[in-house]
Amino acid sequence: MKVMVIGHGAREHVMCEAVTKSAELYTVMKSLNPGIVQLSKEYSLMNESEGKEIARWAKSKGIDLALIGPEGPEADGVGDELEAGGIKVASPTQEAAKIETSKEFMRELLDHHNINANPKFGVFESENEAKRFVKELNCRVAIKPIGLTGGKGVSVYPEHFDSVGGAMERVSEIINEKVGGYSKVLIEEKMEGEEFTLQAFCDGKSLLPTPPVQDHKRLLEGDCGVNTGGMGSYSQADGLLPFLNRAEREKSVEILQQVVDGLSKEGIRYKGAIYGQFMLTAEGPKVTEINARWGDPESMNVLPLLKSDFVELCFGIVEGRLSQKKAEFEPMATVCKYLVPQGYGIKPQANEEITVEEDKVKAEGARLYYAAVNRKNGKIFTTSSRSLAVLGLAKGIEEAEEIAERGSKWVKGKLFMRHDIGKRGLIEKRINHMLALRKK
Repeated sequence: MKVMVIGHGAREHVMCEAVTKSAELYTVMKSLNPGIVQLSKEYSLMNESEGKEIARWAKSKGIDLALIGPEGPEADGVGDELEAGGIKVASPTQEAAKIETSKEFMRELLDHHNINANPKFGVFESENEAKRFVKELNCRVAIKPIGLTGGKGVSVYPEHFDSVGGAMERVSEIINEKVGGYSKVLIEEKMEGEEFTLQAFCDGKSLLPTPPVQDHKRLLEGDCGVNTGGMGSYSQADGLLPFLNRAEREKSVEILQQVVDGLSKEGIRYKGAIYGQFMLTAEGPKVTEINARWGDPESMNVLPLLKSDFVELCFGIVEGRLSQKKAEFEPMATVCKYLVPQGYGIKPQANEEITVEEDKVKAEGARLYYAAVNRKNGKIFTTSSRSLAVLGLAKGIEEAEEIAERGSKWVKGKLFMRHDIGKRGLIEKRINHMLALRKK
């Protein structure tokens, strides 16, 4: 069986690892990811959004199934081009990917189909109307571009601004500079709670959920600094989270199912990985966003635990047979920590050489996933984005965190990481936060 994965990051690295357990791997990436290269039967360096070129290459290699990692190629219709060329694709079409690529579409879908998971929200092209709505919500708002921003476009008042004026300037910036590709801004009531991610395999009707994960968007320890694509994440061995109970987990699965059913009622079949970013509030889970792909870093918390055949599940997605399958996972905790270039999130130091002692990382019991690096002349260099992730797996979160820390010491260069992810103090802060909210 020949399976093609499109993408060059750590998410794609872990997807490729899962593929190679039962199939030959072919990959398309825009830069040389050393981990993906090692796993690939054959690879091609090209623009990941060049659908026609990728389809031609895939046809020439006799690819049986294609998987798209990043949201960009989905938004550009690469999956549609592959399907038009007769190749099976276990990733969303351009139309289905609107659930991520247009936050306006996502919010209105939930509204239209009476899915009780929206905050108060409004979409505005007028600066004055947008600013009036900010005041109506007493300035406790999340300000979002409509389109894709690599997970870095959300601004929350008061956390990200020194004044109301700063929030108003962000509203103007998004509209006037078309941040995310649209002269529109989405303004939402700020939800109070703890964020978590629930991912699932989806064939358009059925879902097979994976263990929930908590990501850490903020750059600095203690949840300070700018928003990033994600500095690291953890999961718990029992398929819950320290602050998330079973009923709340099942409610989030129900919401994801309602989203898929809502898309179906709109005539859109959603197939592929679907990723719900939720805010656990005192009233239960609410949707912060829906993504049309595996998460990064959250895929690294769940796919290494998957006992079921990943490729077989992906064929189940394409053929609409997920209701006949099971997704089983090892009952282990995970902690994933990203190493990023110094200055990441502000002014990252790109093209800096890094050294990775893979054998010593492995000897610590950790796993390594290369992200946005580039291999040139046998050496590895940073780019402007996250460099690589180190994963610890163990019976408990605390032990998994220690393994990730030990493994990270064998990666050298001008790099930075958050050391508090998965540590007891930060997790207790999450637990106490939810306890306080539930008592209000």
